[in-house]
Amino acid sequence: MTAYDPAKDGAQMSFASDMSYADYLSLDPILGAQNMRSDAHDEMLFIIQHQTSELWMRLALHELSTARTHLIAGDFPPAFKMLARVSRIFEQLNNAWDVLRTMTPSEYTAFREDLGASSGFQSHQYRLIEYILGNRNTAMMKVHEHRPELHRMLGQELRTKSLYHVALDNLAQALGMSFDPSICRMDGPHQADDTVMQAWTRVYRDPNTYWTLYELAEKLVDLEDYFRRWRFNHVTTVERIIGFKRGTGGTSGVKYLRRMLEVELFPELWNMRGQL
Repeated sequence: MTAYDPAKDGAQMSFASDMSYADYLSLDPILGAQNMRSDAHDEMLFIIQHQTSELWMRLALHELSTARTHLIAGDFPPAFKMLARVSRIFEQLNNAWDVLRTMTPSEYTAFREDLGASSGFQSHQYRLIEYILGNRNTAMMKVHEHRPELHRMLGQELRTKSLYHVALDNLAQALGMSFDPSICRMDGPHQADDTVMQAWTRVYRDPNTYWTLYELAEKLVDLEDYFRRWRFNHVTTVERIIGFKRGTGGTSGVKYLRRMLEVELFPELWNMRGQL
């Protein structure tokens, strides 16, 4: 069989003066960013796992921020698509734990000391995702004080209504009601409120009348569902690899991560299900 020659099909083969695939994607700095600090074979896996997770989180932030803008404008269809995409992004993040779990405790120990005090706990993008979704723990801001630009970014998010509170604005407007302003805390995690739960219950009891709100609610539940799975897989992976050792960033490791499993982003959407 004659070897295939793409040039005969019209494919461009010379890029001396044109933008190539690698140019467009800036692959040189991306593929050159795996700076290992040890000779351990598995450090490459550890670095790429976390770098790709940060890239997926970068996309999640892009989608969540724009979805919030659409919800503020009452433009629901594109917001729904973006929220559905974020759910799939967290599915990708979930699948990535399966790759990291191929690393054994012995293999991780070979380079763990080279991490110093660095930890995923310090990811500003993860913190920003939490803040956008409504889990606004201001104590976490201190971790980012050494990077003023990141600290400002997080502070700006804390001065902006969360995605869920924007959803609640749409809920109140559609039902012709209002919620106590204290519900929309800007400086702390969202707390479950019975008035909000009753409003969502009203939507679920008559989905045909409130179909747009019903769909919005289910998109939010989907998102939190995938987010919870990501957190659970994180705990399982950490326990499998380091047991109950303290985290490199000084947290209690698995014990800290298990506490995070108790956090509810949209509590009323889960609590109201028992009333239907």
